[in-house]
Amino acid sequence: GNELRELIKEVPMELQHGNILLRDATKADAKQLAEWWNDGAVMAHAGFPNGLGTTEEEVAEDIGTGALIIEEAGKPIGEANYRIVDDKVAEIGIKICVFDCQNRGIGKIVLSMLIRYLFDNGFDKIVLDTNLENKRAQHVYESLGFRKVHVNIDSWTDQVGKLQSSVDYELLETDFIDYATAI
Repeated sequence: GNELRELIKEVPMELQHGNILLRDATKADAKQLAEWWNDGAVMAHAGFPNGLGTTEEEVAEDIGTGALIIEEAGKPIGEANYRIVDDKVAEIGIKICVFDCQNRGIGKIVLSMLIRYLFDNGFDKIVLDTNLENKRAQHVYESLGFRKVHVNIDSWTDQVGKLQSSVDYELLETDFIDYATAI
């Protein structure tokens, strides 16, 4: 566990696939991240229809290992993240924040790049969760080989007081369908 943590910290993330780049977020990305996180349309699926109400300074202070920026042709279009949750287990998340860039297969490519990186760096299992109503995300995760392990009905309350349900997924390397190795 600890050697994985140290290795991941030392290796800067910069994964390229065609014109898609997945890289470490830096303090210079705080302004863009704050803009996305404060946008209720971007954050609604995560339970924040009014946005997070955060500042660029707060975001800059919190950027750490595992915070990633997704770029297409040099332009930031979204974010991803990973964190070590257990020995050889990583939890991931992704948001394509620029609506024109959604539904174009970019998420599948970015997730494939991130998942391959994590498996190649010693992780055995990748976990994530998503809103039960987010059928598009569930389709993407399942197409990558993720297995639904649990549905959590009315398990949390969003910022406007509405009960929400989520789905827990896990992926083992033997089940991984990699969409980024085609190129």
